Amino acid sequence: MKRIPLSLLLTIGFLHGVAQSYKRIHFRSVVVDTHNDILMKAADKGIVFDQALGGQTHSDLTRWKKGGLDVQVFSVYCDGGLKDPFAFANREMDSLDAVVARNPDKIVKVFRYADLLRAVKQHKIAAMFGVEGGHMIENDLARLDSLYARGARYLTLTHNIAPVWATSAADETTKPNLPHKGLTAFGIQVVKRMNQLGMLIDVSHAGDQTFWDVIKTSTKPIIASHSSVYSLVPHRRNLKDEQIKAIAANGGVIQVNFNPGFIDSGFDKKEAAFLKKHEAENDSLRKSGMDDFYSLNFLYAKYAEEANAIRPPLSLLIDHIDYIVKLVGADHVGLGSDFDGINLTPAGLDDVTSYPLITKALVERGYSRKDIRKILGENFLRVLKANEPPGN
Repeated sequence: MKRIPLSLLLTIGFLHGVAQSYKRIHFRSVVVDTHNDILMKAADKGIVFDQALGGQTHSDLTRWKKGGLDVQVFSVYCDGGLKDPFAFANREMDSLDAVVARNPDKIVKVFRYADLLRAVKQHKIAAMFGVEGGHMIENDLARLDSLYARGARYLTLTHNIAPVWATSAADETTKPNLPHKGLTAFGIQVVKRMNQLGMLIDVSHAGDQTFWDVIKTSTKPIIASHSSVYSLVPHRRNLKDEQIKAIAANGGVIQVNFNPGFIDSGFDKKEAAFLKKHEAENDSLRKSGMDDFYSLNFLYAKYAEEANAIRPPLSLLIDHIDYIVKLVGADHVGLGSDFDGINLTPAGLDDVTSYPLITKALVERGYSRKDIRKILGENFLRVLKANEPPGN
């Protein structure tokens, strides 16, 4: 009988120990994802996400649980050009409410921190809304109140298409003749009203001046629901070091985005080359009425081998977490995947069943169990609780 070398046995034992360790940490932690766009696909494509959707979407109800997810903030998004964005926002909310009504044993909509903890204890997914774009309140504080009452627990002040009362990163970097930058007087009213309600202020997509106006105005900790690090990838959607420090000083949290273009400095060139290669087909899809997001989604699915070749490694996502931790500590970073709102994901993170691989990577980089639990969800829970009105 051939003997197995001791060194190999030790290696096997170590790897087995790591595997057991990261799974134990992951599935005993409260795992929170603050940004998932499945409601957009539900509205656009009629997706019903309490059905099995493997191969069609990143997310569905069964796969969330397989990935160990406990809390999902569902993005409520619509294009800035829609005529009735508030009505569309409510339509997206209806789609989640229908899933919750059909699956009370699996998912529950939560309104308070205490509700969330109760849902997690009952092994149900705790669901909340995050409204992605201030244009959806249609310049009306009563509509902000209405969205909060339906379960919206953050408002992303701007999307790329911004409301008239706040400038976006897209505005501030591409429009040199803006009549103003940052928050208007009404924008300041929005921030103050959100503080009163207990609704988290989300600065993802915000322009620099809007960001600093929020920091000056908000009396509560803020979030960036799906942003990464500008110093690693100088994309306008990422946060500069001084912004990261300001969020930490404010007591807030940055939820890192999985979007390849935000975590891999070379990705945009690779994607441009892919699109150039398939330019004629892409043009045909767009002329047929398909918008840019879905045409690119179609091409990536059709040419899956080419698409997989340009996906960044998971290590680059972890680099963004590392950078924030080294800059401001482990209390100010979390996960905001942008699943189902992005066309490609980092290699290995194929869908929502893949969250444990993030925990594994953090274990391998030497993170303590305590800090991993913070990153996976406890930091966001702290900020959520800090925003609730007294006695809530």
